[in-house]
Amino acid sequence: MSETNQTPVAPGVVAGGRSIVLVGLMGAGKTAIGKRLAALLNLPFHDADQEIERAAGMTIAEIFKVHGEAYFRAGEKRVIARLLQGPQIVLATGGGAFMAPETRAAIREHGVSVWLRCALPLLLARVAGRSHRPLLNSGDPAEILARLSAERNPVYAQADLIIDGSEDPPAVTTATVAAALAAYAPAKTVRVPLANTPYEVLIGPNLIARAGAHIAPVLAQKRVVIITDETVAPLHLPTLQHSLDEAGIAHDTLIVRPGEASKSVAVWNGLLEALLERKVDRKTTIVALGGGVVGDLAGFTAACFMRGIAFVQIPTTLLAQVDSSVGGKTGVNSPHGKNLIGAFHQPVRVLADSTALATLPRRERLAGYAEIVKCGLIADPALFAWCETNGRALLGGDEALLAEAVAKAVAFKAAVVGDDERETKPNDGRALLNLGHTFGHALEAEAGYDGSLLHGEAVATGLVLATDLSARLGFCPEAAVSRVAAHISAVGLNPRINGYRAEALLAHMKLDKKAAGGRLTFVLLKGLGQAFTNADVPEEAVRATLLANGAV
Repeated sequence: MSETNQTPVAPGVVAGGRSIVLVGLMGAGKTAIGKRLAALLNLPFHDADQEIERAAGMTIAEIFKVHGEAYFRAGEKRVIARLLQGPQIVLATGGGAFMAPETRAAIREHGVSVWLRCALPLLLARVAGRSHRPLLNSGDPAEILARLSAERNPVYAQADLIIDGSEDPPAVTTATVAAALAAYAPAKTVRVPLANTPYEVLIGPNLIARAGAHIAPVLAQKRVVIITDETVAPLHLPTLQHSLDEAGIAHDTLIVRPGEASKSVAVWNGLLEALLERKVDRKTTIVALGGGVVGDLAGFTAACFMRGIAFVQIPTTLLAQVDSSVGGKTGVNSPHGKNLIGAFHQPVRVLADSTALATLPRRERLAGYAEIVKCGLIADPALFAWCETNGRALLGGDEALLAEAVAKAVAFKAAVVGDDERETKPNDGRALLNLGHTFGHALEAEAGYDGSLLHGEAVATGLVLATDLSARLGFCPEAAVSRVAAHISAVGLNPRINGYRAEALLAHMKLDKKAAGGRLTFVLLKGLGQAFTNADVPEEAVRATLLANGAV
Protein backbone atom coordinates (compact mmCIF):
# COMPACT_ATOMS: atom_id res chain seq x y z
CA MET A 1 0.00 0.00 0.00
CA SER A 2 1.41 3.40 -0.88
CA GLU A 3 0.77 6.50 1.12
CA THR A 4 -0.82 8.22 -1.83
CA ASN A 5 -3.73 5.81 -2.15
CA GLN A 6 -4.86 6.12 1.46
CA THR A 7 -8.08 8.13 1.37
CA PRO A 8 -8.80 10.33 4.41
CA VAL A 9 -11.97 9.49 6.28
CA ALA A 10 -14.31 11.60 8.32
CA PRO A 11 -13.17 12.27 11.92
CA GLY A 12 -15.04 10.47 14.68
CA VAL A 13 -15.61 7.35 12.56
CA VAL A 14 -13.11 5.37 14.63
CA ALA A 15 -12.54 5.10 18.36
CA GLY A 16 -16.00 6.41 19.15
CA GLY A 17 -14.78 9.98 18.80
CA ARG A 18 -12.13 9.46 21.50
CA SER A 19 -8.55 10.56 21.02
CA ILE A 20 -6.08 7.97 19.74
CA VAL A 21 -2.96 7.74 21.88
CA LEU A 22 0.14 5.94 20.62
CA VAL A 23 2.44 4.48 23.28
CA GLY A 24 5.64 2.45 23.21
CA LEU A 25 9.39 2.60 23.51
CA MET A 26 11.57 5.11 21.70
CA GLY A 27 12.01 4.00 18.11
CA ALA A 28 8.59 2.34 17.91
CA GLY A 29 7.50 4.86 15.29
CA LYS A 30 4.88 6.71 17.30
CA THR A 31 5.48 10.05 15.59
CA ALA A 32 5.87 8.65 12.08
CA ILE A 33 2.78 6.46 12.39
CA GLY A 34 0.85 9.12 14.27
CA LYS A 35 1.28 11.75 11.55
CA ARG A 36 0.14 9.35 8.85
CA LEU A 37 -2.75 8.06 10.94
CA ALA A 38 -3.95 11.60 11.66
CA ALA A 39 -3.88 12.43 7.94
CA LEU A 40 -5.76 9.24 7.11
CA LEU A 41 -8.42 9.91 9.74
CA ASN A 42 -8.57 13.66 9.03
CA LEU A 43 -7.66 14.46 12.64
CA PRO A 44 -5.17 16.88 14.22
CA PHE A 45 -1.83 15.35 15.25
CA HIS A 46 0.13 16.24 18.36
CA ASP A 47 3.48 14.98 19.58
CA ALA A 48 3.68 15.21 23.38
CA ASP A 49 7.46 15.73 23.37
CA GLN A 50 7.20 18.57 20.86
CA GLU A 51 4.44 20.18 22.92
CA ILE A 52 6.65 19.99 26.03
CA GLU A 53 9.60 21.52 24.18
CA ARG A 54 7.40 24.32 22.88
CA ALA A 55 6.06 25.08 26.36
CA ALA A 56 9.51 24.94 28.01
CA GLY A 57 11.39 26.77 25.28
CA MET A 58 14.13 24.11 25.26
CA THR A 59 14.71 20.61 23.95
CA ILE A 60 13.94 17.43 25.90
CA ALA A 61 17.68 16.83 26.30
CA GLU A 62 18.11 20.34 27.73
CA ILE A 63 15.18 19.86 30.12
CA PHE A 64 16.75 16.64 31.42
CA LYS A 65 20.15 18.33 31.79
CA VAL A 66 18.92 21.52 33.48
CA HIS A 67 15.94 20.34 35.53
CA GLY A 68 16.17 16.54 35.67
CA GLU A 69 13.81 13.74 34.71
CA ALA A 70 11.30 14.30 37.55
CA TYR A 71 10.67 17.86 36.35
CA PHE A 72 10.19 16.60 32.80
CA ARG A 73 7.74 13.86 33.87
CA ALA A 74 5.62 16.35 35.82
CA GLY A 75 5.36 18.61 32.78
CA GLU A 76 4.63 15.61 30.57
CA LYS A 77 1.62 14.65 32.72
CA ARG A 78 0.22 18.18 32.53
CA VAL A 79 0.65 18.45 28.77
CA ILE A 80 -0.99 15.10 28.02
CA ALA A 81 -3.88 15.80 30.38
CA ARG A 82 -4.47 19.15 28.66
CA LEU A 83 -4.37 17.68 25.16
CA LEU A 84 -6.81 14.91 26.06
CA GLN A 85 -9.34 17.39 27.44
CA GLY A 86 -9.94 18.82 24.00
CA PRO A 87 -11.45 17.52 20.74
CA GLN A 88 -10.43 14.18 19.22
CA ILE A 89 -6.77 14.04 18.18
CA VAL A 90 -4.03 11.56 17.40
CA LEU A 91 -1.37 11.86 20.10
CA ALA A 92 2.15 10.39 20.10
CA THR A 93 3.54 10.12 23.61
CA GLY A 94 7.07 9.81 24.92
CA GLY A 95 8.30 6.35 25.88
CA GLY A 96 7.90 6.93 29.62
CA ALA A 97 4.57 8.78 29.59
CA PHE A 98 2.36 5.68 29.90
CA MET A 99 4.29 4.57 33.00
CA ALA A 100 2.57 7.25 35.10
CA PRO A 101 -0.68 5.93 36.66
CA GLU A 102 -2.28 9.38 36.38
CA THR A 103 -1.54 9.52 32.67
CA ARG A 104 -2.88 6.00 32.09
CA ALA A 105 -6.05 6.96 33.92
CA ALA A 106 -6.46 10.10 31.79
CA ILE A 107 -5.94 8.09 28.62
CA ARG A 108 -8.48 5.46 29.73
CA GLU A 109 -11.01 8.24 30.37
CA HIS A 110 -10.54 10.22 27.18
CA GLY A 111 -8.80 8.04 24.63
CA VAL A 112 -8.03 4.71 23.02
CA SER A 113 -4.43 3.65 23.62
CA VAL A 114 -2.39 1.78 21.00
CA TRP A 115 0.90 0.10 21.92
CA LEU A 116 3.29 -0.07 18.97
CA ARG A 117 5.19 -3.14 20.12
CA CYS A 118 8.57 -3.71 18.47
CA ALA A 119 11.33 -6.26 18.91
CA LEU A 120 14.55 -4.95 20.47
CA PRO A 121 16.75 -5.39 17.36
CA LEU A 122 14.32 -3.26 15.35
CA LEU A 123 14.21 -0.56 18.04
CA LEU A 124 17.99 -0.52 18.35
CA ALA A 125 18.41 -0.12 14.60
CA ARG A 126 15.99 2.80 14.56
CA VAL A 127 17.60 4.75 17.42
CA ALA A 128 21.23 4.09 16.44
CA GLY A 129 23.26 7.30 16.26
CA ARG A 130 20.50 9.54 17.63
CA SER A 131 21.89 11.81 20.34
CA HIS A 132 18.68 13.66 21.21
CA ARG A 133 17.36 10.84 23.45
CA PRO A 134 18.73 11.57 26.94
CA LEU A 135 17.91 8.15 28.37
CA LEU A 136 20.21 6.52 25.79
CA ASN A 137 23.17 8.83 26.42
CA SER A 138 24.19 7.34 29.76
CA GLY A 139 25.44 3.94 28.60
CA ASP A 140 25.16 1.16 26.06
CA PRO A 141 21.94 1.71 24.08
CA ALA A 142 21.32 -2.04 23.71
CA GLU A 143 21.51 -2.60 27.48
CA ILE A 144 19.39 0.48 28.21
CA LEU A 145 16.70 -0.52 25.71
CA ALA A 146 16.64 -4.07 27.08
CA ARG A 147 16.17 -2.72 30.62
CA LEU A 148 13.49 -0.25 29.57
CA SER A 149 11.69 -2.97 27.63
CA ALA A 150 11.62 -5.28 30.67
CA GLU A 151 10.32 -2.47 32.86
CA ARG A 152 7.81 -0.90 30.51
CA ASN A 153 6.38 -3.66 28.33
CA PRO A 154 4.16 -5.08 31.12
CA VAL A 155 2.69 -1.59 31.53
CA TYR A 156 2.35 -0.96 27.81
CA ALA A 157 0.39 -4.23 27.74
CA GLN A 158 -2.44 -2.36 29.49
CA ALA A 159 -3.10 -0.48 26.24
CA ASP A 160 -6.45 -1.00 24.54
CA LEU A 161 -4.82 -2.26 21.33
CA ILE A 162 -1.46 -3.89 20.65
CA ILE A 163 0.05 -3.60 17.17
CA ASP A 164 3.30 -5.40 16.40
CA GLY A 165 5.84 -3.35 14.48
CA SER A 166 7.88 -4.63 11.57
CA GLU A 167 10.31 -3.49 8.91
CA ASP A 168 7.37 -2.70 6.61
CA PRO A 169 7.04 0.91 5.41
CA PRO A 170 5.21 3.21 7.86
CA ALA A 171 2.19 3.35 5.56
CA VAL A 172 1.65 -0.39 6.02
CA THR A 173 1.75 -0.16 9.82
CA THR A 174 -0.52 2.88 9.66
CA ALA A 175 -3.09 0.90 7.69
CA THR A 176 -2.85 -1.92 10.25
CA VAL A 177 -3.46 0.51 13.10
CA ALA A 178 -6.39 2.13 11.27
CA ALA A 179 -7.99 -1.26 10.61
CA ALA A 180 -7.61 -2.27 14.26
CA LEU A 181 -9.19 1.00 15.38
CA ALA A 182 -12.08 0.56 12.95
CA ALA A 183 -12.77 -2.89 14.38
CA TYR A 184 -12.24 -1.88 18.00
CA ALA A 185 -15.30 -2.02 20.24
CA PRO A 186 -14.65 -1.24 23.90
CA ALA A 187 -16.20 -3.45 26.50
CA LYS A 188 -19.52 -2.32 27.87
CA THR A 189 -19.00 -1.05 31.41
CA VAL A 190 -21.60 -1.28 34.17
CA ARG A 191 -20.70 0.39 37.45
CA VAL A 192 -21.92 -1.18 40.69
CA PRO A 193 -22.53 1.97 42.76
CA LEU A 194 -21.69 0.88 46.31
CA ALA A 195 -20.86 3.55 48.88
CA ASN A 196 -17.60 2.03 50.11
CA THR A 197 -16.54 -0.50 47.48
CA PRO A 198 -17.81 0.51 44.02
CA TYR A 199 -16.50 -1.51 41.10
CA GLU A 200 -16.96 -2.05 37.40
CA VAL A 201 -18.33 -4.98 35.41
CA LEU A 202 -16.82 -5.17 31.93
CA ILE A 203 -18.88 -7.01 29.31
CA GLY A 204 -17.62 -7.92 25.86
CA PRO A 205 -15.62 -10.35 23.71
CA ASN A 206 -12.08 -11.57 24.36
CA LEU A 207 -11.80 -10.13 27.85
CA ILE A 208 -9.94 -13.18 29.17
CA ALA A 209 -7.30 -12.70 26.47
CA ARG A 210 -6.71 -9.16 27.81
CA ALA A 211 -7.48 -9.90 31.47
CA GLY A 212 -4.03 -8.82 32.66
CA ALA A 213 -4.54 -5.37 31.15
CA HIS A 214 -8.06 -5.07 32.55
CA ILE A 215 -7.26 -6.06 36.13
CA ALA A 216 -3.81 -4.48 36.52
CA PRO A 217 -5.24 -1.06 37.49
CA VAL A 218 -7.10 -2.54 40.49
CA LEU A 219 -4.35 -4.79 41.88
CA ALA A 220 -2.55 -3.81 45.08
CA GLN A 221 0.48 -5.69 43.80
CA LYS A 222 1.20 -7.68 40.66
CA ARG A 223 0.50 -11.10 42.16
CA VAL A 224 -2.68 -13.17 41.89
CA VAL A 225 -3.86 -16.67 42.69
CA ILE A 226 -6.28 -18.15 40.16
CA ILE A 227 -8.97 -20.49 41.46
CA THR A 228 -10.68 -22.53 38.75
CA ASP A 229 -12.01 -26.03 38.14
CA GLU A 230 -11.03 -29.04 36.06
CA THR A 231 -13.61 -28.29 33.36
CA VAL A 232 -12.79 -24.62 32.86
CA ALA A 233 -9.00 -24.91 33.16
CA PRO A 234 -8.36 -26.59 29.77
CA LEU A 235 -10.67 -24.11 28.03
CA HIS A 236 -9.58 -20.77 29.44
CA LEU A 237 -6.68 -21.05 31.90
CA PRO A 238 -3.83 -20.88 29.33
CA THR A 239 -5.35 -17.75 27.79
CA LEU A 240 -5.67 -16.11 31.21
CA GLN A 241 -2.15 -17.07 32.22
CA HIS A 242 -0.72 -15.66 28.99
CA SER A 243 -2.53 -12.36 29.53
CA LEU A 244 -1.15 -12.15 33.08
CA ASP A 245 2.36 -12.91 31.87
CA GLU A 246 2.03 -10.19 29.23
CA ALA A 247 1.07 -7.67 31.92
CA GLY A 248 3.87 -8.79 34.25
CA ILE A 249 1.49 -10.23 36.86
CA ALA A 250 2.84 -13.20 38.83
CA HIS A 251 0.33 -15.99 39.29
CA ASP A 252 -0.33 -19.32 40.98
CA THR A 253 -3.26 -21.61 40.20
CA LEU A 254 -5.48 -23.79 42.40
CA ILE A 255 -7.81 -26.21 40.63
CA VAL A 256 -10.88 -27.84 42.22
CA ARG A 257 -13.26 -30.46 40.90
CA PRO A 258 -16.24 -29.14 38.93
CA GLY A 259 -19.75 -29.13 40.34
CA GLU A 260 -21.70 -28.16 43.42
CA ALA A 261 -19.88 -30.74 45.58
CA SER A 262 -16.80 -28.48 45.58
CA LYS A 263 -18.79 -25.69 47.20
CA SER A 264 -18.15 -27.21 50.63
CA VAL A 265 -16.42 -26.38 53.90
CA ALA A 266 -13.83 -29.09 53.24
CA VAL A 267 -12.80 -27.69 49.83
CA TRP A 268 -12.87 -24.12 51.15
CA ASN A 269 -10.58 -25.10 54.02
CA GLY A 270 -8.23 -26.81 51.58
CA LEU A 271 -7.96 -23.63 49.54
CA LEU A 272 -7.12 -21.58 52.63
CA GLU A 273 -4.36 -24.03 53.55
CA ALA A 274 -3.01 -23.94 50.00
CA LEU A 275 -2.83 -20.13 50.12
CA LEU A 276 -0.93 -20.27 53.40
CA GLU A 277 1.49 -22.84 52.00
CA ARG A 278 2.21 -20.50 49.08
CA LYS A 279 2.87 -17.63 51.51
CA VAL A 280 0.17 -15.46 50.00
CA ASP A 281 0.00 -12.03 51.63
CA ARG A 282 -2.77 -9.49 52.10
CA LYS A 283 -1.92 -7.58 48.91
CA THR A 284 -2.40 -10.64 46.70
CA THR A 285 -5.63 -10.86 44.71
CA ILE A 286 -7.72 -13.98 44.16
CA VAL A 287 -9.01 -14.46 40.58
CA ALA A 288 -12.11 -16.63 40.25
CA LEU A 289 -12.17 -18.22 36.79
CA GLY A 290 -15.29 -20.31 36.27
CA GLY A 291 -18.98 -20.56 36.91
CA GLY A 292 -21.03 -19.77 39.97
CA VAL A 293 -19.55 -22.54 42.12
CA VAL A 294 -15.99 -21.31 41.54
CA GLY A 295 -17.03 -17.69 42.01
CA ASP A 296 -18.83 -18.33 45.31
CA LEU A 297 -16.05 -20.57 46.59
CA ALA A 298 -13.17 -18.30 45.56
CA GLY A 299 -15.00 -15.22 46.84
CA PHE A 300 -15.59 -16.80 50.25
CA THR A 301 -11.96 -17.90 50.36
CA ALA A 302 -10.89 -14.30 49.65
CA ALA A 303 -13.35 -12.99 52.26
CA CYS A 304 -11.88 -15.16 55.01
CA PHE A 305 -8.18 -15.28 54.17
CA MET A 306 -6.31 -12.90 56.49
CA ARG A 307 -9.70 -11.30 57.28
CA GLY A 308 -10.28 -10.41 53.65
CA ILE A 309 -8.22 -9.93 50.49
CA ALA A 310 -9.24 -8.59 47.09
CA PHE A 311 -10.72 -10.80 44.43
CA VAL A 312 -11.67 -10.55 40.76
CA GLN A 313 -14.54 -12.41 39.14
CA ILE A 314 -14.09 -13.85 35.64
CA PRO A 315 -17.37 -15.74 35.18
CA THR A 316 -17.38 -18.23 32.32
CA THR A 317 -21.05 -19.26 32.39
CA LEU A 318 -24.07 -17.18 31.49
CA LEU A 319 -25.57 -17.86 34.93
CA ALA A 320 -22.51 -16.53 36.71
CA GLN A 321 -22.21 -13.51 34.41
CA VAL A 322 -25.74 -12.30 35.03
CA ASP A 323 -26.11 -13.35 38.64
CA SER A 324 -23.55 -14.71 41.07
CA SER A 325 -20.50 -12.72 39.93
CA VAL A 326 -22.18 -9.39 40.74
CA GLY A 327 -23.23 -8.33 44.20
CA GLY A 328 -20.66 -9.85 46.54
CA LYS A 329 -22.59 -12.82 47.88
CA THR A 330 -20.04 -15.56 48.54
CA GLY A 331 -20.24 -18.83 50.41
CA VAL A 332 -20.44 -22.60 50.53
CA ASN A 333 -23.19 -25.12 51.11
CA SER A 334 -24.07 -27.14 54.19
CA PRO A 335 -25.83 -30.51 54.37
CA HIS A 336 -28.68 -28.44 55.83
CA GLY A 337 -29.02 -26.20 52.79
CA LYS A 338 -27.49 -24.10 50.05
CA ASN A 339 -25.34 -21.02 50.79
CA LEU A 340 -25.89 -21.22 54.55
CA ILE A 341 -22.21 -20.46 55.26
CA GLY A 342 -20.87 -17.32 53.64
CA ALA A 343 -20.10 -13.62 53.66
CA PHE A 344 -20.71 -10.45 51.70
CA HIS A 345 -17.41 -9.69 49.95
CA GLN A 346 -17.44 -7.52 46.83
CA PRO A 347 -15.08 -8.14 43.91
CA VAL A 348 -12.81 -5.33 42.76
CA ARG A 349 -13.64 -6.01 39.10
CA VAL A 350 -15.76 -8.40 37.04
CA LEU A 351 -14.86 -9.49 33.48
CA ALA A 352 -17.85 -11.00 31.69
CA ASP A 353 -16.28 -12.38 28.51
CA SER A 354 -18.98 -13.10 25.94
CA THR A 355 -16.51 -15.17 23.91
CA ALA A 356 -16.27 -17.67 26.77
CA LEU A 357 -19.97 -18.41 26.44
CA ALA A 358 -19.36 -19.98 23.03
CA THR A 359 -17.87 -23.01 24.78
CA LEU A 360 -20.96 -23.56 26.94
CA PRO A 361 -23.32 -26.46 26.32
CA ARG A 362 -26.84 -25.32 25.53
CA ARG A 363 -28.00 -26.61 28.91
CA GLU A 364 -25.63 -24.22 30.69
CA ARG A 365 -26.83 -21.28 28.58
CA LEU A 366 -30.42 -22.17 29.41
CA ALA A 367 -29.63 -22.24 33.13
CA GLY A 368 -28.17 -18.75 32.93
CA TYR A 369 -31.03 -17.46 30.84
CA ALA A 370 -33.45 -18.10 33.70
CA GLU A 371 -31.77 -15.34 35.72
CA ILE A 372 -32.28 -12.86 32.88
CA VAL A 373 -35.99 -13.71 32.77
CA LYS A 374 -36.07 -13.26 36.55
CA CYS A 375 -34.85 -9.65 36.24
CA GLY A 376 -37.74 -8.82 33.92
CA LEU A 377 -40.30 -10.43 36.22
CA ILE A 378 -39.03 -8.50 39.24
CA ALA A 379 -39.27 -4.94 37.97
CA ASP A 380 -38.82 -4.65 34.20
CA PRO A 381 -41.78 -5.95 32.19
CA ALA A 382 -40.17 -4.55 29.02
CA LEU A 383 -37.18 -6.85 29.63
CA PHE A 384 -39.48 -9.84 30.05
CA ALA A 385 -41.21 -8.94 26.78
CA TRP A 386 -37.76 -8.58 25.16
CA CYS A 387 -36.96 -12.11 26.38
CA GLU A 388 -40.19 -13.44 24.88
CA THR A 389 -39.19 -11.91 21.53
CA ASN A 390 -35.47 -12.68 21.53
CA GLY A 391 -34.96 -15.60 23.92
CA ARG A 392 -34.77 -18.39 21.38
CA ALA A 393 -32.41 -16.46 19.04
CA LEU A 394 -30.24 -15.51 21.99
CA LEU A 395 -29.97 -19.11 23.13
CA GLY A 396 -29.36 -20.18 19.55
CA GLY A 397 -26.03 -18.35 19.51
CA ASP A 398 -26.75 -14.74 18.53
CA GLU A 399 -23.70 -13.17 20.21
CA ALA A 400 -24.94 -9.58 19.96
CA LEU A 401 -28.24 -10.46 21.64
CA LEU A 402 -26.40 -12.45 24.28
CA ALA A 403 -24.11 -9.53 25.15
CA GLU A 404 -27.11 -7.19 25.23
CA ALA A 405 -28.96 -9.54 27.60
CA VAL A 406 -25.97 -9.79 29.93
CA ALA A 407 -25.62 -6.00 30.00
CA LYS A 408 -29.33 -5.54 30.75
CA ALA A 409 -29.31 -8.09 33.56
CA VAL A 410 -26.08 -6.80 35.12
CA ALA A 411 -27.29 -3.19 35.00
CA PHE A 412 -30.52 -4.23 36.69
CA LYS A 413 -28.74 -6.17 39.41
CA ALA A 414 -26.14 -3.44 39.94
CA ALA A 415 -28.91 -0.91 40.63
CA VAL A 416 -30.59 -3.23 43.12
CA VAL A 417 -27.36 -4.14 44.90
CA GLY A 418 -26.30 -0.49 45.04
CA ASP A 419 -29.52 0.35 46.85
CA ASP A 420 -29.38 -2.52 49.36
CA GLU A 421 -25.88 -4.06 49.40
CA ARG A 422 -26.31 -6.43 52.35
CA GLU A 423 -29.99 -7.20 51.95
CA THR A 424 -30.90 -5.34 55.14
CA LYS A 425 -34.11 -3.65 53.96
CA PRO A 426 -37.00 -5.24 55.84
CA ASN A 427 -39.09 -5.36 52.68
CA ASP A 428 -38.29 -5.57 49.01
CA GLY A 429 -34.78 -4.18 48.26
CA ARG A 430 -32.14 -6.74 47.35
CA ALA A 431 -34.36 -9.54 48.65
CA LEU A 432 -36.37 -9.20 45.43
CA LEU A 433 -33.47 -10.87 43.60
CA ASN A 434 -34.55 -14.07 45.36
CA LEU A 435 -37.63 -14.39 43.15
CA GLY A 436 -37.98 -18.10 42.42
CA HIS A 437 -35.03 -18.97 44.67
CA THR A 438 -36.88 -20.25 47.73
CA PHE A 439 -38.50 -22.89 45.55
CA GLY A 440 -35.33 -23.32 43.48
CA HIS A 441 -33.02 -23.90 46.45
CA ALA A 442 -35.44 -26.49 47.87
CA LEU A 443 -35.44 -28.32 44.52
CA GLU A 444 -31.63 -28.27 44.41
CA ALA A 445 -31.34 -29.55 47.98
CA GLU A 446 -33.75 -32.40 47.29
CA ALA A 447 -31.74 -33.27 44.17
CA GLY A 448 -28.68 -33.56 46.40
CA TYR A 449 -26.54 -31.07 44.44
CA ASP A 450 -25.47 -33.97 42.22
CA GLY A 451 -25.59 -32.11 38.91
CA SER A 452 -28.90 -33.60 37.84
CA LEU A 453 -30.53 -30.21 38.41
CA LEU A 454 -28.58 -27.02 37.71
CA HIS A 455 -29.18 -23.91 39.79
CA GLY A 456 -30.62 -21.98 36.84
CA GLU A 457 -32.89 -24.88 35.93
CA ALA A 458 -34.21 -24.92 39.50
CA VAL A 459 -34.73 -21.16 39.42
CA ALA A 460 -36.63 -21.41 36.12
CA THR A 461 -39.09 -23.84 37.70
CA GLY A 462 -39.11 -21.64 40.80
CA LEU A 463 -40.22 -18.63 38.76
CA VAL A 464 -43.28 -20.51 37.57
CA LEU A 465 -44.00 -21.74 41.10
CA ALA A 466 -43.63 -18.24 42.57
CA THR A 467 -46.03 -16.84 39.96
CA ASP A 468 -48.48 -19.67 40.67
CA LEU A 469 -48.29 -19.02 44.42
CA SER A 470 -48.86 -15.30 43.80
CA ALA A 471 -52.00 -16.04 41.78
CA ARG A 472 -53.17 -18.62 44.34
CA LEU A 473 -52.94 -15.96 47.07
CA GLY A 474 -54.84 -13.45 44.91
CA PHE A 475 -51.93 -11.11 44.22
CA CYS A 476 -51.62 -11.52 40.45
CA PRO A 477 -53.87 -12.72 37.63
CA GLU A 478 -53.92 -16.34 36.47
CA ALA A 479 -52.90 -15.15 33.01
CA ALA A 480 -49.45 -14.25 34.39
CA VAL A 481 -48.89 -17.88 35.41
CA SER A 482 -49.68 -19.13 31.92
CA ARG A 483 -47.48 -16.52 30.28
CA VAL A 484 -44.43 -17.23 32.48
CA ALA A 485 -44.83 -21.00 32.17
CA ALA A 486 -45.27 -20.73 28.40
CA HIS A 487 -42.04 -18.79 27.95
CA ILE A 488 -40.04 -21.04 30.27
CA SER A 489 -41.27 -24.04 28.28
CA ALA A 490 -40.77 -22.38 24.88
CA VAL A 491 -37.04 -21.90 25.37
CA GLY A 492 -36.54 -25.46 26.59
CA LEU A 493 -36.62 -25.11 30.37
CA ASN A 494 -38.88 -27.15 32.62
CA PRO A 495 -41.82 -25.26 34.19
CA ARG A 496 -42.80 -28.22 36.42
CA ILE A 497 -41.45 -30.21 39.35
CA ASN A 498 -40.17 -33.66 38.44
CA GLY A 499 -41.97 -35.75 41.04
CA TYR A 500 -40.25 -34.57 44.24
CA ARG A 501 -42.19 -34.97 47.47
CA ALA A 502 -43.98 -31.82 48.56
CA GLU A 503 -43.24 -32.45 52.27
CA ALA A 504 -39.52 -32.85 51.60
CA LEU A 505 -39.46 -29.59 49.65
CA LEU A 506 -41.31 -27.79 52.43
CA ALA A 507 -38.79 -29.07 54.95
CA HIS A 508 -35.95 -27.57 52.91
CA MET A 509 -37.77 -24.25 52.65
CA LYS A 510 -38.07 -24.01 56.43
CA LEU A 511 -34.26 -24.12 56.60
CA ASP A 512 -33.93 -21.33 54.03
CA LYS A 513 -32.01 -18.24 55.20
CA LYS A 514 -35.11 -16.11 54.62
CA ALA A 515 -37.34 -18.21 56.88
CA ALA A 516 -37.94 -16.73 60.35
CA GLY A 517 -39.84 -18.09 63.34
CA GLY A 518 -41.07 -21.02 61.29
CA ARG A 519 -42.82 -18.69 58.85
CA LEU A 520 -42.02 -18.89 55.14
CA THR A 521 -40.82 -15.81 53.27
CA PHE A 522 -41.26 -15.54 49.51
CA VAL A 523 -40.80 -13.00 46.76
CA LEU A 524 -44.18 -12.81 45.03
CA LEU A 525 -45.69 -10.91 42.11
CA LYS A 526 -48.54 -8.45 41.85
CA GLY A 527 -48.08 -8.71 38.10
CA LEU A 528 -45.25 -9.09 35.62
CA GLY A 529 -42.52 -6.67 36.71
CA GLN A 530 -44.16 -6.03 40.09
CA ALA A 531 -42.33 -8.14 42.69
CA PHE A 532 -42.62 -7.72 46.45
CA THR A 533 -41.61 -9.64 49.58
CA ASN A 534 -44.10 -11.44 51.80
CA ALA A 535 -42.88 -12.77 55.14
CA ASP A 536 -46.03 -14.62 56.16
CA VAL A 537 -47.02 -17.04 53.43
CA PRO A 538 -49.35 -19.84 54.60
CA GLU A 539 -47.71 -23.24 54.38
CA GLU A 540 -50.88 -24.76 52.98
CA ALA A 541 -50.80 -22.41 49.98
CA VAL A 542 -47.18 -23.39 49.27
CA ARG A 543 -48.11 -27.08 49.51
CA ALA A 544 -50.99 -26.55 47.09
CA THR A 545 -48.68 -24.85 44.59
CA LEU A 546 -46.19 -27.70 44.82
CA LEU A 547 -48.84 -30.38 44.33
CA ALA A 548 -50.46 -28.51 41.43
CA ASN A 549 -47.12 -28.31 39.63
CA GLY A 550 -45.86 -31.87 39.73
CA ALA A 551 -44.89 -32.61 43.35
CA VAL A 552 -46.25 -35.73 45.01
